[in-house]
Amino acid sequence: MILEAPHVFVEDITVSSIAQARVLYRETDLAKKLGRYHANVDSLFWGWNNIWLDPAFRAWNIESLLDLIRCPVLVLQGDRDEYGTAKQIEAIQRRLPTASAIILEDCKHAPHRDRCGATLSAVGEFLRTLANWAA
Repeated sequence: MILEAPHVFVEDITVSSIAQARVLYRETDLAKKLGRYHANVDSLFWGWNNIWLDPAFRAWNIESLLDLIRCPVLVLQGDRDEYGTAKQIEAIQRRLPTASAIILEDCKHAPHRDRCGATLSAVGEFLRTLANWAA
């Protein structure tokens, strides 16, 4: 598995940034920008936004489910991710000590976009290590 900026629990920074995204969606051309990538942008945005901002969702936590993972894992996280912190990576590595984790400098929530070269390099190296894993 290759995970970019994964979440296994809810952080205050996540809720705060998603609340800010709600304002941007209502007051800017964010819907138009997202529309380039998504067919039903309103449904997508509000589904995502409403779930994460629902007070009951604060209890969401899937850390215990990580114990079920039996394959190699690479985790990529930006050091400037506006939606999550290295605490997500630490939680994953507590449950999956063999998981490889890379914190990308000068990178926000989308490593493939924000640090494309570094992301491709990390993924390539991870995939090269899999040749030995499957043998």
